[in-house]
Amino acid sequence: MAEPATAHIVQAELGTRAHAVDVTNACNSFVNGIDLARSAILAGRARRALVVTGETPSRAVQYEPADLAELRAGFAGYTFGDAGAAVVVEAVERGGILDVDTETHSEHWEVGGIPGGGSRHPRGDAYTYFRGDGHELRGVFEKVGTAVIDRTLHRAGTDWDGFAKVLVHQVTVPYLERFAELTGVPADKLVVTVPELGNIASATLGVQLDRVFEGLAPGERVLFVGLGGGISIMTMVWEKS
Repeated sequence: MAEPATAHIVQAELGTRAHAVDVTNACNSFVNGIDLARSAILAGRARRALVVTGETPSRAVQYEPADLAELRAGFAGYTFGDAGAAVVVEAVERGGILDVDTETHSEHWEVGGIPGGGSRHPRGDAYTYFRGDGHELRGVFEKVGTAVIDRTLHRAGTDWDGFAKVLVHQVTVPYLERFAELTGVPADKLVVTVPELGNIASATLGVQLDRVFEGLAPGERVLFVGLGGGISIMTMVWEKS
């Protein structure tokens, strides 16, 4: 819904009275929400937080394009899938979220997105569906480079061997392969979900975390790498306590 915040609908179903707020930043919404929850806990504003994401991007796909131009305009959206994820964030005595870093390159915000639903284009089928150039989007991420990841590894004082798993937002298999090529992350560190589930937007990292969580030993670290439209990049180092 455009109003009220979806968080209020979730809260009503849970029957709580906690502070409820939406955090929206395309495919980085989930990790942004976790970071804000962590900040509130560190500031003494909260003891515990529930961060929830639910995505249905398949509803923004134009399955019956009028012509080839419309097909091409929305082609990058044909990998979309639907999913949800949630985590509870609370203070721990050791481990937990050790490091967060972000980079935002908003000069590229027009590369892809869903323009309808805001004050610019509140209605109209022409703005209802995802539009974006997949090749241009890939080019932008390659141009932006790996600086934020390099900084994170440097601060962590380790290379890829220091992480049990690396969770990466996934658009397509070729995109993921290119990410691995550019960063040097070993294939066995990745949790590959896109062939099975598609691009599940902000739920991607939460679903990947769920798939590896039980297999992680206390003290093992996981690197989250969020890649979102806008363009935003986010890293988060988390250690299982």
